Amino acid sequence: MASEREYFDLSGPLHLTFVDWGNAYHRQSVAASLVQGVYILERDRQERRVGPNALAPPWWTFFHFQLFRPLIDDVDSTIFGAIYEFKPPSSKCNDMLDRSPRYVIAFRGTLTKVDSVSRDIELDIQFVRNGLHQTSRSEIAIQAARNMVAAVGDSNIWLAGHSLGSAMALLTGKRMAKHGMFVESFLFNPPFVSAPIERIKDKNVKLGLRIAGSVAKQKKDVPLDELDPFTALSAWVPCLFVNPSDHICSEYIGYFEHRKKMEEIGAGAIERLATQNSIGGLLMSAFGKESEAVHLIPSASLTVNVSPCRDFREAHGIHQWWRPHLQLEQKLYRY
Repeated sequence: MASEREYFDLSGPLHLTFVDWGNAYHRQSVAASLVQGVYILERDRQERRVGPNALAPPWWTFFHFQLFRPLIDDVDSTIFGAIYEFKPPSSKCNDMLDRSPRYVIAFRGTLTKVDSVSRDIELDIQFVRNGLHQTSRSEIAIQAARNMVAAVGDSNIWLAGHSLGSAMALLTGKRMAKHGMFVESFLFNPPFVSAPIERIKDKNVKLGLRIAGSVAKQKKDVPLDELDPFTALSAWVPCLFVNPSDHICSEYIGYFEHRKKMEEIGAGAIERLATQNSIGGLLMSAFGKESEAVHLIPSASLTVNVSPCRDFREAHGIHQWWRPHLQLEQKLYRY
């Protein structure tokens, strides 16, 4: 039986009867709804809901999108993503559609249902081990983005994802950015592989741990001017949406703020090295194993939802990002 959260008319952003594409809240709400559409697409498949019984279509048709094609995992045949095409009414003038995308590539996160959970958890583990880039699902996602960019250009495409899906979108966006293609990206509750330092209340203890971590992550055998893999990525500024009560993504708050503090105390050179590496990645490299810390990025527009939340499920959920009257704090960080 479907939950209330799957029905657009019960839990979707019905208040957005008009989308101002220049409004940041409107843009994030549409992107989050399209990600939710991917979740429901897979749930429709699992529950064999088709035709008028399908619950997914309202999540995109409400905003004048059409399903261009689903993205299907080659291992378990689950739907993990979707490409949407924007089809606005002909009555809409071009000025009203400024900053709207032509296509959106969206990715869902982990589904705890029997038909999909084993594969999703396998990919969660690959992410933690810095091996997500070696999976066939990531290859499918990256190739889909390459094909769309080749067809319509990077400025006409959005990437969007939630949780594991945001890691997939982040990996895809980084691949594009390394080749000079900067795709606008909306990453909801993106996972960050780290000890949950951000949850420590004592600011001095927290700062001390971060400084120790920064020093530990330096590659002292490589000159600073030769170690800057972020250079090709620094012009790409994805939009990250995190909740401080969600330990899966909250470390991004400290990740960017600590870099700023290190610059202020004159230790920017150390932090510029540290911000490119993870402890896990350095350990993998020490054992001669390939790894890529997907979660480490040079620049971002970070939006923090400081609205009260009841529990972790709400803090990590996709639904929070289209609710009205959100209390949001936004900061721009450039490398």
